[in-house]
Amino acid sequence: MSSSSTAGSGATVPAEIAPSRRRPLLLVIAIGAVVAAVAYGVHWWTVGRFMESTDDAYLKADSVTVAPKVGGYVTDVYVVANQHVKRDDPLVRLDQRQYQAALDQAQAAIDGRQADIQRVEADMLQQQAQLAQARAQAEVSRLNLAHARDAYERYVPLAVTGATTDEHLGDLRTTRDQAAANLAASLAAVNAVQGQLKASQAQAAQSRAQVKAAEATLRENHLDVNDTVVRAAIDGRVGDSTVQVGQLVQPGTRLMTVVPTQDVYLVANFKETQIAHMRAGQPATLHVDALPDADLHGVVESFSPGTGAQFALLPAENATGNFTKIVQRVPVRIRVQGDAALRDRLLPGLSVTVDVDTRGAASAPASAASRG
Repeated sequence: MSSSSTAGSGATVPAEIAPSRRRPLLLVIAIGAVVAAVAYGVHWWTVGRFMESTDDAYLKADSVTVAPKVGGYVTDVYVVANQHVKRDDPLVRLDQRQYQAALDQAQAAIDGRQADIQRVEADMLQQQAQLAQARAQAEVSRLNLAHARDAYERYVPLAVTGATTDEHLGDLRTTRDQAAANLAASLAAVNAVQGQLKASQAQAAQSRAQVKAAEATLRENHLDVNDTVVRAAIDGRVGDSTVQVGQLVQPGTRLMTVVPTQDVYLVANFKETQIAHMRAGQPATLHVDALPDADLHGVVESFSPGTGAQFALLPAENATGNFTKIVQRVPVRIRVQGDAALRDRLLPGLSVTVDVDTRGAASAPASAASRG
């Protein structure tokens, strides 16, 4: 009887001891849970509630479409897809023979107009000499007329008194009239030469204007010849190349795209309810899906002047009877920070998760209210 009770009591002792051992463990777990909850609460109150997050964010770059300004057949392609290029590096060359021929023709037109100017200037020199000669002849005729008039007027009284004959007086009158006619002819010659000189001057001015027009055409043809070599407008990498040697292209034909991968930035679409405390200059933490091992940081640069719906191809018309309120998204531009090696791995179009720290802006109103 006693042995069984002893055995029974021996069997019940472990059952009585086990709960006593579990209580400290549960207490430790409970304390740990409380501490974790308090730590989480403190972290949320001090940091978490100021974080605005979104996964509607994508890397972007201001890519440049490469297109020729002139048309022609492609003779050379100097780059391949994904190649790094610098600004002004040659990318594609077009056949320039027709543009070179037009350039030579414009140069020949300039040479012809300049030869016309030289000929007209030579004619003007000759006409100026003729004008001087005609004016001198007119002056001689004017002196002869004055002399003839004086002689005639001097002998008129003598003819009345009979000191000279009427025949001599008639000769003097004839001489006077001839001198007047010679003067009129000389003056007409002066006017004629002056008219020729003015015509030559007008022709020279016209030829100079034609030279300027031909020079403008020459400069345009120079541009066409230079534009047969398509160059990179910015630094970046070549993408979306579709050009081939022998292809006929027209002005504006898309040949390739140069992507400035070194200037990649982030556009994050935050809900309108998240941007109340967002300001330019606030720090942001970036998590790129394609680079899970990379730790990226950024800075808020600017906000879009409207929501995404405002710039859609077909903006929503809310003045209808079946209106349903939808939370709008506001594009926020964020500058990506990082070294060159890390930025070289960032490609436009990659998905990003963004956390913006708004603590500075959120605490500013409270501090201002406390000062008031």
